[in-house]
Formats: sequence, structure tokens, C-alpha cells
Amino acid sequence: MLAYIAKRLLAAIPVLFGLSIIVFGIMALIPGDTATAILGAYATPENVARVNRELGLDRTLPEQYWVWITNVLQGDFGRSYNLNRPVLDEILERYSATLVLAGVSLVLCSIFGLLAGIVSAVRQFGWADRIITFFVLIGISMPAFWLGLLLILLFAVQWRILPASGMFAVYGGGDFMDLLRHLILPAVTLAVVATGVIARLTRASMLEVLRQDFVRTARAKGLSERKVIYAHAFKAAFVNVIPVIGIQAGFVLGGAVYVETVFQWPGIGAMLVNAISTRDILLVQGGVLLVAASYVLFNLVADVCQALLDPRLKT
Repeated sequence: MLAYIAKRLLAAIPVLFGLSIIVFGIMALIPGDTATAILGAYATPENVARVNRELGLDRTLPEQYWVWITNVLQGDFGRSYNLNRPVLDEILERYSATLVLAGVSLVLCSIFGLLAGIVSAVRQFGWADRIITFFVLIGISMPAFWLGLLLILLFAVQWRILPASGMFAVYGGGDFMDLLRHLILPAVTLAVVATGVIARLTRASMLEVLRQDFVRTARAKGLSERKVIYAHAFKAAFVNVIPVIGIQAGFVLGGAVYVETVFQWPGIGAMLVNAISTRDILLVQGGVLLVAASYVLFNLVADVCQALLDPRLKT
């Protein structure tokens, strides 16, 4: 198993290297002058030249990338020009809030997606299967930001039972229950699409397993239908669903950019939107690279968990 994990880690290195090039290249291709955007009304030729020199923008693109990636490998992501603080400190502070939102969303979509997929497969072509399939298709087709606006309109504006934005109340609050109330709407919004994807894959995997010989043998031995489904069929089907959950973990982390903007959640998504609008290059590059690295890490963890459950995959 250690050899398998080491192999997967080595395979992730060129992926992260390629991601760093893509992130840097995209920021370099954005039209406009960074120094002028930062300085605004103070963008005199002298000030523009000074900012370009301080940020290293007067060098060639290969030189800029080499300096940036060398510093990143040493743990130095640079300093945010607009916030006047280290990029890594700002990213880690915002990343913790995003992890709370993405983590709760992943738990919700995993639980409800697996349960919906199991029920849909066991009751194939029944009314439960049709209802679940209907809502799954709606959930997958619905844009997250639009669903978020609908939930705000319904629960925050119309019924006034849940807050519309933020992570804590502006005045008072600050405890766990306050966090939970602010977390419900964005977490549900972020989990809807991922729930549909997991439910569909779980249903397909369960239907395939339920037709196999060992399931018929378990039923022939007189085992209860509940034990056949959950102790035998689901255990075999879950191996194929694990990679999907790993992919959805990356999806909810990346999708947090839209949801955090709608709900004003103080996470890395909202930070990236503000940094892009102000052309804070180092902050954008560091934030996107961290999200991309997290996506690769989540998929690595999912692959390792899948290999633990099915040792044949290691070979």
C-alpha cells in the first residue's frame, strides 16, 4: 500500500506543475495593465514603473514564472499588494471558512446521494425511482447561483427564518448555533448538484451489482433483503462510487466560488473574485493553485480508499 501511495504522489507532481503553468499563463493573458489597475487615479508613469519593478512585472514571462514558482516551493507565495499582507496568511485564513462550507456540503451530498441511489436502484421503475430521478435531473440541471438566490428569496426574504449572507451575525452571535444558521442555505445550495451526481452513479452501480450471482446466492441462503442490500450489494457497489465522491469533493470546493459570492461567505471563493477584480495577481495565483492542489489531493485520497476496499486495484 505504501508503494501504491508513493506512486500516486509521484504521479501528482507533474499534474501540479502543469496546473501552476496554466494558472500563471491565464493571469498573464488577462488584458489590461496590472500596475495601472492597482494604482487607479495615482497611475502616473513613475508610479506604474515603480509598481512593475516591485512586482517583477518588468521581466519576461519565463523569468516571472521561475521567480514565482521558486518562491512557492519555498513556502513564500508573495505579498498581496492591495491587502498589504502575506498571500499565504490571507489564503489560509479564507481557506478555513471554505473548508467548513465545502466539508458540510460534501457530507450532505454523500449521505443523501448514496441513500437516494440505493432506494432508486432497489425500487427500480417504481414510484420512488421516478420521483428520485425527477429531482436528481432538476438538481443537476439547476445552476448553483440561481438556486442560492431562490433559497435566499424564500427562506431569508419571504419567511425570514434563516440569514441571507455572512458566516456570523454582524451584531451578537458568533457561537456554533449562529454558524449553523448561516451555513444551512449555502451548504444546501452547494450540495444539490453533487447529490444528483452521486445518486445517479450509486443507482447505476447498485443495479449492476444486484444482478450478479453472489447477490442471488445471498438471497438463496435466506438472508434478509436489508442485509443483502446493505451488507453485500452496497459494499460491492460503494467501491465504484468512491472516486465519484472524490471528484465531487473537488467540485464543491471549486463551486464554492459562486456560492460564496451569492451568500457573501468569507471564504477563498469570495477572496478570488475580489482579487481578480483588483488584479491582485499573486493572491489569485496562490488561491487558485491551492484549490487545484486540494482537488488533486482529494482524488488521491479517494483512490487510496478505493484501493483499500478493493486490493485488486493496486495491481
